[in-house]
Amino acid sequence: MDRADIVHDNFLRRVAAGDLPGGAAPSGPLSAAEAVSVFRAGCLSRALDRQSRAMQKAGQGFYTIGSSGHEGLAAVAAALRPTDMAFLHYRDAAFQIARAAQVPGQSIAWDMLLSFAASSEDPISGGRHKVLGSKALSIPPQTSTIASHLPKAVGAAYAIGAARRHAPEHKALPDDAIVYCSFGDASANHSTAQGAFNTAGWTSYQSIPLPLLFVCEDNGIGISTKTPKGWIAATFRNRPGLKYFHCNGLDIYETFRVAQEAAHYVRTRKKPAFLHVGTIRLYGHAGADVPTTYLAREEVEAEEANDPLLHSVRLMGEAGALDPETALAIYGEANARVARIAGEAVTRPRLKTAGDVMASIIPPKRLCKPTNGPSDEARAAAFGSDMKAMGEPQIMSRLINWALTDLMLEHPEIVMMGEDVGRKGGVYGVTQKLTQRFGPDRMVDTLLDEQSILGLAIGMAQNGFVPMPEIQFLAYLHNAEDQIRGEAATLPFFSNGQYTNPMVLRIAGLGYQKGFGGHFHNDNSVAVLRDIPGVILACPSNGADAAKMMRECVRLAREEQRVVVFLEPIALYPMRDLHGEKDGGWMRLYPARNEVIPFGEVGVHGDGQDLAIVTFGNGTYLSRQAEKRLAETGVKARVIDMRWLSPLPADALVDAVKGAGRILIVDETRHSGGVAEALMALFAERGDVPVARLTAEDSFIATGPAYAATMPSADSIFDAAMALIGGTK
Repeated sequence: MDRADIVHDNFLRRVAAGDLPGGAAPSGPLSAAEAVSVFRAGCLSRALDRQSRAMQKAGQGFYTIGSSGHEGLAAVAAALRPTDMAFLHYRDAAFQIARAAQVPGQSIAWDMLLSFAASSEDPISGGRHKVLGSKALSIPPQTSTIASHLPKAVGAAYAIGAARRHAPEHKALPDDAIVYCSFGDASANHSTAQGAFNTAGWTSYQSIPLPLLFVCEDNGIGISTKTPKGWIAATFRNRPGLKYFHCNGLDIYETFRVAQEAAHYVRTRKKPAFLHVGTIRLYGHAGADVPTTYLAREEVEAEEANDPLLHSVRLMGEAGALDPETALAIYGEANARVARIAGEAVTRPRLKTAGDVMASIIPPKRLCKPTNGPSDEARAAAFGSDMKAMGEPQIMSRLINWALTDLMLEHPEIVMMGEDVGRKGGVYGVTQKLTQRFGPDRMVDTLLDEQSILGLAIGMAQNGFVPMPEIQFLAYLHNAEDQIRGEAATLPFFSNGQYTNPMVLRIAGLGYQKGFGGHFHNDNSVAVLRDIPGVILACPSNGADAAKMMRECVRLAREEQRVVVFLEPIALYPMRDLHGEKDGGWMRLYPARNEVIPFGEVGVHGDGQDLAIVTFGNGTYLSRQAEKRLAETGVKARVIDMRWLSPLPADALVDAVKGAGRILIVDETRHSGGVAEALMALFAERGDVPVARLTAEDSFIATGPAYAATMPSADSIFDAAMALIGGTK
């Protein structure tokens, strides 16, 4: 017999017989009406769990991780405000149901059953996942089961205080809101969660406002692995900067009281707290999981005897809020109503085509107030002596700095964050003077944790800011890449475009550094970024392009709500010369503020018909050197700078190579999984001229004299071009 049926039968039998579990008497401020509302939410959550299992067996539902045993979280919801943004644990159906009761006009059972049925009418995901979430209830959808949503909860909480000081145009959270973030006891051990707890404590320790309520739903087990008894309390009871609260989640009166206390502390003190809620888990982990395969039957039955709904019936009876007979009727009505609604929900339309599924990968555009940019006086005050230097060619790092200055003057919602971006001015000095120009509120020096940097950006974006996080080196992104892949990029997808977290992520990367290297500081792999749907990857090759592309990237984030990665080639930051010492051939003038390079526009140098060299970043610089040598041999070439690496600007690239007799792809990323693979496929599918590629080796990068040995060089580009042409001209 299915354990869900056993729990159901036990509830009916025991309530009817008055056989209810013992416990403390009801106490606290929970009123009779509130207690009944919390119980109704728990009954509806339980009925939905049972229905989802029935739907899966009938082939009408597709994912059945449930909330049974965690019904007490409805009491936590009752203690909060519906404007407190909530990042929910996947077992928090009762929380969402209880919150829906606080907001008029909700049809929560219908909405959740549409999600169970994967209907395209599901109001949160549009049929893309069985997921908790609601725009009306301030619950962004979460698909995480490993607590990867915790860093962005820290960011959202930080954004509340930041918005009080500098309100962005698209501010979403009230000044007195708190952020709620829940997770399981097993997930609390994940490195992502530990990083978030540490960041919250680190922030609180410095008295920086962070109104964040962590809620650990401790049912004592993660799938089949038990959490040691007392582990969560021992770990969090005395954690610096994090106030600890505990309640018995089987007691809705105690849970409501303690949750109110914790929420009051967070709201008034603007400090984070950790609410430890003791729960149980019914039915096993998810779907077809059978708990008796890894737990003794006696343990499973003991948990089932401790059913939180049975505890609620006893407590409400003792409080005079609801008699057992009426409680039983409410439970039965919830099951009947859910079954009736489910019968209709499974008939509703579902996604059918790839276009249907992909429609929400790219978020909707949003209206932004027009701006004429900063005044001459404001620019003069910000730039100071730099204004005089603008009439002379400059290196890339300085032009990026000036572009950032102009953008931050024009758009006060831009906030930068990262290791050393503020006082030090960035690891390569690109953000020097920005703290003096804009203050520490907009130039946030973070702790050394890439997950926290990206989580801060994601969370701040959900309160209207345009974050510009910096990752010091491309290799460091791998410590935190799931914050982009699993959180930032998926939010529009799983919310049907209702929630977004736009940003411009700056990363110093790629190879060719002579004096400072090794694979941690010279990383030539961008595959992880090109593989993420919806993410834009931009890579300039010179300072003027960098400034103009940065302006477009900010526009894409601010107006089109895109997640943009701006990859800055470290070796080109200080580059001055192109062909000879002191020729200044790679320096550029600062482009006028109205000059931009639109998304997808490639750069073309020359109009040679013999050969088109398609490349980007350092490859553009090296190819320009090789082009001069080729011209001396009679080979007429053009160099095409991709600029936009993902999504591939296919049409622009095909147009750019038209008329060329040969195409040579120069790719400083690796042979396997590199950019060249996509280019080879593009030109094979849409052209009929010979194509060859020159790539980096499938290798990490060495420190010392061999720093560039595994990557293309001007000499190897020349040789590859001559071989492709045929060696003579």
